[in-house]
Amino acid sequence: MKRPVKQIDLTVDSLVTVGLLIEFLCGHFEKKGFADAVLGVSGGVDSAVGAALAVEALGADHVAGLAMPAEESDPASLADAEKIAALYGFNLLLRPVGSVISAFFDGSAGVGNVRLGNAAARARMMRLFDYSHEHHALVIGTSNKTELLLGYGTWYGDLACSINPIGDLYKTQIRQLASFLGVPDEVIEKPPSADLWPGQTDEGELGFTYEEVDRLLYLMIDCDYSFEALTERGFAPGFIKRVVDLITSSQFKRSLPTIAKLSAKTVGIDLHLSRDWGT
Repeated sequence: MKRPVKQIDLTVDSLVTVGLLIEFLCGHFEKKGFADAVLGVSGGVDSAVGAALAVEALGADHVAGLAMPAEESDPASLADAEKIAALYGFNLLLRPVGSVISAFFDGSAGVGNVRLGNAAARARMMRLFDYSHEHHALVIGTSNKTELLLGYGTWYGDLACSINPIGDLYKTQIRQLASFLGVPDEVIEKPPSADLWPGQTDEGELGFTYEEVDRLLYLMIDCDYSFEALTERGFAPGFIKRVVDLITSSQFKRSLPTIAKLSAKTVGIDLHLSRDWGT
C-alpha cells in the first residue's frame, strides 16, 4: 500500500520576499548602469511575477514586455499578457516569432514539436536581446527554481537572461507570490505552458505536477535528504529516480560549456571571476 507523503511546508513570507527581490533588482540595475528592463510576457504566472517585481523596482515606464506568440500559440495567452500589462502599467509590444521559425526551417519536413519548440524559445530570446541592445535594457529571466533544477527549458532559449529575480523560488512559491502581488486568479490557476504547440502543458510533458515535484525537490536539494529518507517520507522510488535523472541529465544547462584545458588558467575550470568582476 502506497504511503501518503508527509506534509511539507513551502510557504514563503511574501512581504519579506518581495522586499528582498526589489532590493536585488534595484541594486543590480544600478551596479550594471541600466535603468530599463525587458522581459518576455507569456500570459503565465512566472512572467507575471517577474513583470510585477520589475515595475515595483524600476517603475512601469522603465519596463517593457514582449509578447512573442508562435503560429500555434493559444490566443488566450496573448489576452492574459495584455491583462498583466494593463494591471501593472508597463508597455507590452507584440513581437510574433512564427515567421522567424518558418524562415528558419524553410519548409523542412518532419521537424516535430521539440525542434519547433526549441526554435520558438530561441527566437523569443533573440527578440529580447535585440530589444536589449537597441534600448539599453537588461533582459529579465523568468525561469523558476523547479524548471532550472529539472532542466525544463531551452538552453540559450528561455533559460538565457541577464538577471533572474525568481530563479530561487519553486513554482508553488511563485504562485504564492503572485497572489500577494495581485496577479489575477485565472493566470495563477491555469495549467502552466510554454505555449509552443496546441495542448502543450509543462506538467503533461514532465509527467507529474509542480506541487508533487516541489515537495520532493525541497527535501532533496534544500534539506539534503537521502534516497532512503525520501522514501521514508512517502515518495515513490520510481518518482525519485525520475527526478534525479532529470537533474543530472540537465546539469550542462546550469553550467558554462566545457572548455578543453591547455593553459595554466582556463575559463570555468581554474579561472573563476565573479559575474560583476571589474564593475
